[in-house]
Amino acid sequence: MRELSSLTEMRSWSRAERSRRHTIGFVPTMGYLHEGHLRLVDRARELAERVVVSIFVNPLQFGPHEDLARYPRDLPRDRQLAEARGVDCLFVPDTAAMYPAEPQVRVVPGPAADALEGTARPGHFTGVLTVVAKLFHIVEPDVAVFGRKDFQQAMLVRRMVQDLDFGPPIDIAATVRELDGLALSSRNTYLSADERRSALVLPRALRTLEQTWRGGEADPTKVQRAGLEAMHAPGVIPEYCALVDENLQPVSRVTAHTVAVVAARVGKTRLLDNVVLGEGIGADPRVTP
Repeated sequence: MRELSSLTEMRSWSRAERSRRHTIGFVPTMGYLHEGHLRLVDRARELAERVVVSIFVNPLQFGPHEDLARYPRDLPRDRQLAEARGVDCLFVPDTAAMYPAEPQVRVVPGPAADALEGTARPGHFTGVLTVVAKLFHIVEPDVAVFGRKDFQQAMLVRRMVQDLDFGPPIDIAATVRELDGLALSSRNTYLSADERRSALVLPRALRTLEQTWRGGEADPTKVQRAGLEAMHAPGVIPEYCALVDENLQPVSRVTAHTVAVVAARVGKTRLLDNVVLGEGIGADPRVTP
């Protein structure tokens, strides 16, 4: 596995691989890798002959009172996991390389970013799309793989690629969960044992939404109310429970393919999750013992 930190070297590596007629799959991450990230690597390997994983904790997507300083980092561990999974190139630029000066031009996502996470984290998606656009231009992949757990982010990246006519096709891979249903996230490491148990309200709420819809209820207000009621537990502050389509617009009637998205603060940690109604949490890949 090659490990690169220079933007020029990364671009040169990709162009050399392409000159050998190798396609390149790309998985952008902020590191502290877990099985969810590694499943994205597996998916990229299915779609391309070479796989690049980037690790960069992007300051542009953190607000002034968010967890940039304490975001979990462990590059030696990440390096071992990536190499064991068959990553061909690990790209680990530092902040000075990615932002040698304060960026004056940024990618503004538009109204689709105003709701849900956009309400909770103003400016977050501008930071996300700006860094993803930069990474696409540096790595020059043939396909990029994102996880469905960060549903709004994945949809906005896909829309950016469509609207700006650049970048690779975006493949959206299923959420990976623990056996009890909790979606894998680097931020799960913040949770105490009690908070970890309380965090199960998120998958519980998604199951409730699914069951309510399967029981014949199509009114989004009533389905949403059932989901919110399921999100109450000690130490949990529900932030939203919404029913949207793939364009992130609220639905007027709940149907198969409606996406249920939830967020809650468990202790000091914000967690997100979602499910496509009709698929269910049980249809997603699980972490096996």
